[in-house]
Formats: sequence, C-alpha cells, structure tokens
Amino acid sequence: MTVQLLLLEDDRRLAEMIAEYLGQAGFSVHKETLGHRAVESLKQRAFDALVLDLTLPDGDGLDLCRTIRALPELSRLPILMLTARGDAADRIVGLELGADDYLSKPFEPRELLARLRAILRRSGPTGHGDDTRMMRFGRLEIDCDAYQVRLDGEAKNLTVHQFALLSLLARNAGRVLSRDWLLDALKGTPADSFDRSIDVHISKLRAAIEDDPKHPRRILTLRGAGYVFAKSQD
Repeated sequence: MTVQLLLLEDDRRLAEMIAEYLGQAGFSVHKETLGHRAVESLKQRAFDALVLDLTLPDGDGLDLCRTIRALPELSRLPILMLTARGDAADRIVGLELGADDYLSKPFEPRELLARLRAILRRSGPTGHGDDTRMMRFGRLEIDCDAYQVRLDGEAKNLTVHQFALLSLLARNAGRVLSRDWLLDALKGTPADSFDRSIDVHISKLRAAIEDDPKHPRRILTLRGAGYVFAKSQD
C-alpha cells in the first residue's frame, strides 16, 4: 500500500518539491510547517515515517524529536532529520535522541528517497505493510495468506471489503485512524470500491468479531477522531 509520510518543513517551496518527488515514487505526503501541528497530526493519523526539519518557526527539531520519542505510540516511528546546520554535534545528538537517519541540506531528492526506503526496510513491517501475514489478538486470529478470520478457532465469513478493512485496522493496532485516512489507505486494494460509509463497514465488522457489538472491545471509536483497533484483547 501507499507509504504515508509526514513532512515537517517550514520552507514551503522545498516542501512542495519534496512532496512532488516522493509522490511520484508512490508516497502519500502530508505537509506541516509547525512542530506542534505535526505532533497533533501524528496523534490523529497513522504515518509510516516522519521527515523532520531541525529549524522550525515554533521550536527546535531536536526537542521535537525528543517529545515524539517519549510518546509510546510513536516510539518506533521512523524519523529522518533534515538540517542546514553543518555541525556534526547536531547529527550525533539527533541520532542519540532517536532519529533513524540524518540528511544535510542541500540534498538530492534521490538520496532522500533512498534513505527513506532504507529506514522503512530497517523498521520492519509498516503500518500498512504486507509482511504481517498472521496476526493474533487474544482469541482473534487474522490470516492474511488464507484471507481467513477466526475467533476462538471458529472461522468468520467476511467479505473481501471487510477483510481488507479489518487487516488494515489490525496492522495499525493501537493507533487512531481517521475515516478519511482509512479510505485513502484502502485505495488500490480489493476494497478500493468503498464508499464513504466507513461507519457501516465498521458496524458489520463488529457484528462478526465482537462478543457484544453494542459494547465493542476490539474496534473502538474515538469520537471526532476515528477508530482504534485494541492491542490488548482477551
């Protein structure tokens, strides 16, 4: 599926150039110019990686990296830092704070793309990756090779659309996924014909896998934000 990237860069021309180039390489790029807005975006949506400029209008990128790494749900998010600073100490500090890589300006877009692909490979399966073939959450099993879902060993009959949505939720367990993000992430999958009634599809999924669909414990709703697939299930 499309790699979801958050780009935090206050130079709008550079941000547009990066977004256009990475977009052609198959990335979906969401741009922010302020650190605090980037943190809110990271909390509200699921991203596969962050490109972080160290020089920001509302703070320092090193401090922001520290803040992001302190959040449990973002502790493993791949981060690539960008900077015009020439001091090697910044690079060392950035890596010590948890950045996965570091790129100095000016840079070739091809190098940025290569470094992003490298850190995504090192980080293992991404939120929408196809490498997580068998997922287990307590009594629930999701077999992505066989397109089967079992609860207490009993197979559940899901449509292709429902299975694609469930597997996407499960791969992002513990992360808040907005309705728009889910629709965008499902593009190019067997569920690409989804309409915008995500709530209806979620309701049908709950009827299939929840013990009590009216009081769900697996697919949770965060009012005004979206859905969360619970990591811990009985």
